[in-house]
Amino acid sequence: MRNYRITAAGLIGAVALGLSTVAAHAEATWNWLKPEVFGERAILDGSEIIEFSAPDRPLDQSHVPVYIKTKLADGRTIKTVYFIVDENPSPVAAKFEIGEGRSEVSLSALFRFNSETDTRAVVETSDGTLYMVSKHTKFAGGQASCSAPPQGDPEEIAANMGKMSLEHIGAKTAMTELRPKMNLTLSHPNHTGMVLDQITLLYVPLKMVSNVEVRQGKDLVFSMTGSITLSQDPTINFDYRVNGATEMTVIARDSDGGEWTRSFPIGQGS
Repeated sequence: MRNYRITAAGLIGAVALGLSTVAAHAEATWNWLKPEVFGERAILDGSEIIEFSAPDRPLDQSHVPVYIKTKLADGRTIKTVYFIVDENPSPVAAKFEIGEGRSEVSLSALFRFNSETDTRAVVETSDGTLYMVSKHTKFAGGQASCSAPPQGDPEEIAANMGKMSLEHIGAKTAMTELRPKMNLTLSHPNHTGMVLDQITLLYVPLKMVSNVEVRQGKDLVFSMTGSITLSQDPTINFDYRVNGATEMTVIARDSDGGEWTRSFPIGQGS
């Protein structure tokens, strides 16, 4: 019997090779994806204006929280925020078009991660400049989330579709904050079209949240273009500027033509 000995140098070399392979694959993916989304536009390093977080290794790949906060101090405003999950079937996870006059924005949402991936936030400013930050997220194993069946009873999911909740985050109310934060949850399966029904052996048809629009009085807070990368029952946390409005209206649409509208009181002077 031969004795196999793994030296420290050999182990380090194997790890380094594995890391370099992962990095090369990630770079190749982005080199293909960037021109598909942004064409030939230059994208600058956004680390000085963007705070970004995503889990190193999510415990639940079907509900991965990704957060961004961006702030400009030079007179420009924030036009658009993109969340991108490179290795997902639908890599542009969400595109948020921000209401006018915002120089500071914070957003977070829950996404499906299909595999180990680079995750990115891209911010477009009012003068058309693009800034980006990214983070690598490892895969905890198990079934790819885009092909995993929805959680819950199908009849209950259908009955609750379109229901919404909107709540202030934190103890303070909108009347005591200049930039209050809200948590929005929409009941919707966000079917990916990639889930095999184990009874019929047919794929569950695509039915995704295509757009969510939030208005504070008449002012637009954001309009989000969604994708199958949004989690089941999409959840979005966002801030807004106090403008004196007393209610916030949410309009949600899906790819089947479904549309749901609800207005929420947010407190006098919000």
